[in-house]
Amino acid sequence: MATFMDSFLNTVAQIAALVRKELLALIKEPASRALLIAPAFLQALLYGYGATYDLTHVPYAVLDQSRSAASTELLARLDGTGVFVRAATLTSPKQIADVVDAEQALLVLSIPPDFETRLSAGQSAPLQLILDGRNSSTAGSAASHVAAIVAAYNASLGTPGAQAAAGIRVERRAWFNPNLESRWNMMPGLIAALSMLQTLMLAALSVAREREQGTFDQLLVTPLTPMQILIGKALPSILIGLLQSSIIFLIIRFWFEIPMQGSVGLLYFGLVVFTVASVGVGLSISALSLTMQQAMLYTFLLIMPLMLLSGLFTPVRNMPEVLQLATYANPLRFGMDIVRRVYLEGAGLIDIWRAFIPLLMLAATTLPLAAWLFRNRLS
Repeated sequence: MATFMDSFLNTVAQIAALVRKELLALIKEPASRALLIAPAFLQALLYGYGATYDLTHVPYAVLDQSRSAASTELLARLDGTGVFVRAATLTSPKQIADVVDAEQALLVLSIPPDFETRLSAGQSAPLQLILDGRNSSTAGSAASHVAAIVAAYNASLGTPGAQAAAGIRVERRAWFNPNLESRWNMMPGLIAALSMLQTLMLAALSVAREREQGTFDQLLVTPLTPMQILIGKALPSILIGLLQSSIIFLIIRFWFEIPMQGSVGLLYFGLVVFTVASVGVGLSISALSLTMQQAMLYTFLLIMPLMLLSGLFTPVRNMPEVLQLATYANPLRFGMDIVRRVYLEGAGLIDIWRAFIPLLMLAATTLPLAAWLFRNRLS
């Protein structure tokens, strides 16, 4: 037992020494320290004030409690636009929360039982429109489309134009984002997206820098195993990635005052798993590269597809099926999904556990690959 403990403590001390060396290489100069913090701070502010996105595709669900000719005609107008796609037909109000929480529908139309009766009597017939406020810009545009369809339907009833109270009256409710502010949807995703940019770069440059300086071969002949070298290279990037995520999180929570609904502990647990998967990708790039220039080129080539296929700017469900399949190899897609759902929805582990599976599979693939490349990639 004593021999095992001595060996374990010695391994920990060796890895700690390697981690310390990596951290010193990153933060020994004031300019380097500024580059680790300033970009995350500035980018979070710029995205928060300047980034928006618009409607492209609207899956919706309907709860038609009227089941009348009037409601059927209204829904036919909605389905005939080519913009709205019926994702579910509900039979109970209890099902509304399920389709919205699962992101199966961007909006839900609830038609009351007395819908046709009120219209026939010349009275106002309320139509409840429940929106998924996590996708605020898309939800706002979708609500405007619905309002236009309703206005056209009201006009077809043959009612004089002055009849504002009669006809259908749309009543909107936005879940998770009551004011439909696009910032609420964009900013939580940046907790993962912005930190990944520099985390991936730092991890990608770590081994390539050693190769270029001629010190990597010296590292390989030390008592450290490839896996211990991997851990020593990964931990600094993981710590810096979590630091940057924390900076962005604090800006979102206290500067922009976007309320958080979920658990901070679960949020950081998700960020740790996401960051480990991202660092695995970066270390694989680093181990594959012979020079820092190669590592930077590979990273820049990879970053843009990762961002575009993450769901940050456009929903994944709007992409072609081939690209949707490609997103399963993108850690940012699932990292953003975890962060957004925990932050805005207050989702628990039981709600998001499926998003951890691709991240763990990516980490289990890229980290051993990087360790193998450390030993077998020729300098």
